[in-house]
Amino acid sequence: MIDILDAVLSEDGTGADVSALPVPESYRGAVLLAEETTMFEGVASADKDPGKSLHVMDVPTPEPGPGEALIAVMASAVNYNTVWSAIFEPLPTFSFLKRYGRASASAARHDLPYHVLGSDLSGVVLRTGDGVTAWKPGDRVVAHCLSVDLQSPRGHDDTMLDPEQRIWGFETNFGGLAELALVNANQLMPKPAHLTWEESAGSGLVNSTAYRQLVSRNGARMKQGDTVLIWGAAGGLGSYATQLVRNGGAVPICVVSDEHKAELVRSSGAELVIDRSAENYRFWKDEHEPDPREWARFGRKIRELTGGEDPDIVFEHPGRETFGASVFVAARGGTIVTCASTSGYQHVFDNRYLWMSLKRIIGTHFANYREAWEANRLICRGMIHPTLSISYPLDEVGDATRSVHLNQHTGKVGIRCLAPREGLGVSDPEMRARHLPAINRFRPATTEE
Repeated sequence: MIDILDAVLSEDGTGADVSALPVPESYRGAVLLAEETTMFEGVASADKDPGKSLHVMDVPTPEPGPGEALIAVMASAVNYNTVWSAIFEPLPTFSFLKRYGRASASAARHDLPYHVLGSDLSGVVLRTGDGVTAWKPGDRVVAHCLSVDLQSPRGHDDTMLDPEQRIWGFETNFGGLAELALVNANQLMPKPAHLTWEESAGSGLVNSTAYRQLVSRNGARMKQGDTVLIWGAAGGLGSYATQLVRNGGAVPICVVSDEHKAELVRSSGAELVIDRSAENYRFWKDEHEPDPREWARFGRKIRELTGGEDPDIVFEHPGRETFGASVFVAARGGTIVTCASTSGYQHVFDNRYLWMSLKRIIGTHFANYREAWEANRLICRGMIHPTLSISYPLDEVGDATRSVHLNQHTGKVGIRCLAPREGLGVSDPEMRARHLPAINRFRPATTEE
């Protein structure tokens, strides 16, 4: 692995140099063990500790098959699917691997008693399988997380509709929280030249998801002048959504959980901000009954900020905690677009406010390759910026995942896999210099100039 790292970090290294390196028989990765899936039985979700279930350990290196690529992973990132996986909710991911393993002889490789997690990466192509022509060893890449074979006609208009689509590193094995990763070649995209490895690694999942949710014809089809309510605007998804809304000529209403996060989104150019903790919103009377009076109070706050307008689009992902309020406050004819349920999957809302006001609920899930590529292109052009707040070494992936589980983070939490330190991987320093304040917006005070 040291030889691979030396080749990647070398200023005069070539693809031929990378191709000539031997592939290690094993590598280190962030791993769940099938034998431990019951370890949190009887423990409340909030009290489950990902640091106890995630293990950094050596696993055998898979060989890339037709259409696949083996990547030397410089950096990755923690996503909510990392949290769900590590606390074994809503069910252990080994059920996904087992079901996938029945699909084909090639897929059977994924059905193992261990699961290497991770749905983001930045790194360098190490090897390619038969039939891969778009990428070669030595290419600097990032990856999106859609794994799809496209043998069904249903996926050929939108690959996310393919019945066999899966999220890599969540519903498949050999994910990106590791020194090596196995991906389909059609998951790869160019690494932004002006960003470091850890900055590049954190955008693939969340930026693509937010792009489909807001901009794509498969999502809310946001237009200029729309008012968009963004839950968790300082988090991973929300921080990209805020940028996409502003870039698209729409007006973000950013909901955050404390004043520090409020200042972060204001520094991104958002003017309408709601600190839900300061306002003390309680959308549920108790565990079982929502409180419509709080929905109405929240709606009045939105109208106060907007001059009497309701949100044309609600960018939903918290789920159970907020969904009733989201349906209530959306404008007549408005859209609630949801991609997750981080606070719970069982949603409760008053359907009268949906059907009688002609509102729509749209479900979106990650993005297809075209959407992911377009979202990545915005980053490569410096139109959307990474929101990395901190990065951890691979050995501390449990601590990093715990911080996301407890909502102690802002923006994205990165993981340095092969990258020995922060700040490496920039090949366009001039472009970086033009965008440095925006790149570092979510970071603590930095001395980079």
